[in-house]
Amino acid sequence: MIAAASSQEKIAFCKQHGADDGIDYANEDLRERVKALTDGRGPDVIFDPVSGAYAEPAFRSIGWRGRYLVVGFANGEIPKLPLNLALLKGASIVGVFWGDHMRREHALADQEFATMVEWIKAGKLRPVVTKRYALADTPQALDDMMNRRVTGKIVIEM
Repeated sequence: MIAAASSQEKIAFCKQHGADDGIDYANEDLRERVKALTDGRGPDVIFDPVSGAYAEPAFRSIGWRGRYLVVGFANGEIPKLPLNLALLKGASIVGVFWGDHMRREHALADQEFATMVEWIKAGKLRPVVTKRYALADTPQALDDMMNRRVTGKIVIEM
């Protein structure tokens, strides 16, 4: 697994929690580094919760028949991808919208959630909570998220 983040500190965090390698996209050419780390093949799956300016270079890096998972737009910018890239790479762009998935396929979502809980209990999936906030500190929690001072997950305690 290759993590991409905006600082060496965040790359180190990702490696501590399972990433094999990392790309500091603020200081490295994303496409060239992906190519080097995958021996020119490109990744099979790209999980992108951030999007923005790095979406196109990431998608250009994808391997043959790869899947690009659109998870969110934390960057705030919704990119425009040239669809010929999907054709040339035989790649798929897959939207991952948990909220609507739960509404439309509730039984399946419940089953998936139960599987996730089992994986957490078995230690196969280890969510990393890096900070907890009191309910009254919710504005600070949101500010920290908006200003990219968050690594891992945060929890707002009721």
